[in-house]
Amino acid sequence: MAETIKEKPLIQLFTDGASSGNPGPGGYGAILRCGPVEKELSGGFRITTNNRMELLAVIMGLEAVKWENARIHVVSDSSYVVKAVNEGWLFNWERKGFAKVRNPDLWMRFLAVYRRHRVSFEWVHGHAGHPENERCDALAVAAGAGAAASGVQLPEDGGYIEQEAASAAGTLL
Repeated sequence: MAETIKEKPLIQLFTDGASSGNPGPGGYGAILRCGPVEKELSGGFRITTNNRMELLAVIMGLEAVKWENARIHVVSDSSYVVKAVNEGWLFNWERKGFAKVRNPDLWMRFLAVYRRHRVSFEWVHGHAGHPENERCDALAVAAGAGAAASGVQLPEDGGYIEQEAASAAGTLL
């Protein structure tokens, strides 16, 4: 008698990123939900950009999933992230070796974890009362600008620093 393999449940991943000054102190926030189990993730950096934190929120959430080939539905207010995947921009950037693309370090990290799972994306309006998006925003702001304002010594975003050095040298954009 053939044994049936039970499909694991859908994981919901809500994300947001923020920076104060863009660039400035920034953070990411994410909520992972699988059935009744929920986990919040957040972190911040001394100087970074909003787009980097939006993308890092998704990466951190995907990396936190413990099993392979999970069904994950990402809900984000980042057009940058959602359109890059849903409209195929990311895969064109990859084919071109990420030439003259911002945040290649994070996009490559994203692709590595994205390809381990079955991921779908949904865009929502930011700051429009979506409860999980509002919570992720609060996590991101608290981990970035809020922590910096409280005197917390935030780590450097090495990828941002390298990108700015490349941009100043004329090798990026």
